[in-house]
Amino acid sequence: MTVISIQSQVAYGHVGNNAAVFPMQMNGIDVVAVPTTLLSNRPGYPTIRGRVLEADLVADLLAGVEERGAVDSCRIVLSGYLGSPEIAEVVAEFITRAKKANPRLIYCCDPVLGDSDRGLFVQAGLPAIFRDVVCPLADITTPNHFEFEWLCGARATTIDELIGNTHSLLATGPSAVVVTSVELVDMPADRIDTIALERSSAWRLSTPKLPIRPSGTGDLFTSLLVSSLVRGAAISDALVEAVSATFTVLEHTAAVGAEEMRIIEARSLLSQPRRRFEATRIHT
Repeated sequence: MTVISIQSQVAYGHVGNNAAVFPMQMNGIDVVAVPTTLLSNRPGYPTIRGRVLEADLVADLLAGVEERGAVDSCRIVLSGYLGSPEIAEVVAEFITRAKKANPRLIYCCDPVLGDSDRGLFVQAGLPAIFRDVVCPLADITTPNHFEFEWLCGARATTIDELIGNTHSLLATGPSAVVVTSVELVDMPADRIDTIALERSSAWRLSTPKLPIRPSGTGDLFTSLLVSSLVRGAAISDALVEAVSATFTVLEHTAAVGAEEMRIIEARSLLSQPRRRFEATRIHT
């Protein structure tokens, strides 16, 4: 089982491929990790070194991956933080070629654009490319609530609004949309939801809201979702496994008072979470 993961890379901390690769490897997946950045750490620290990579370098790396036959054996291509509009265009071209070479390949796009605390935090021009070019190529997309609203161009404050907006997003290409960090007006303030929607079914899973919001949570969640899908799980079961394991890592991180996710310390919990949350089917 092989996954090609195209995301940021940092020397310190757990975001992008630093959050995604190890959990997939723990699940027995051979990961081909292609960086879009080489940074000392994520933004948010007093200093940051390194840079977003040049688009032609990322294109060269992807060409090398193709030359080694990785696309032929790949089950899922996963992309996260892409860094620049030029890299997004390179990735879109790669996905188009890869799907032509391997029609069974699944593309999972985590459209990293921003969050409710900071708004959009990527380069100008990148959000529109995600909306108009990259996400329509995806089979599965995993936006957070803020990103979902931006991609749809409409607010989603109730479950009916979220479901209605999802159908418009599904019409552009993806067969499944998984929305993370969902907070709706009728939800308790101490809960947070993850909702997975396909064209004919929808699933909702609620967890307690923890008193931390470390960077990279979406990267970890999507890698765990992909891990389950690669092993043949249905989207509802993959949702349960990914949310339960992510919650366990965050719970451990909160317990030790860490700023960065403690994924390595919690490695045994990735496959055996302390708590298993069940998904409820909702009418669409």
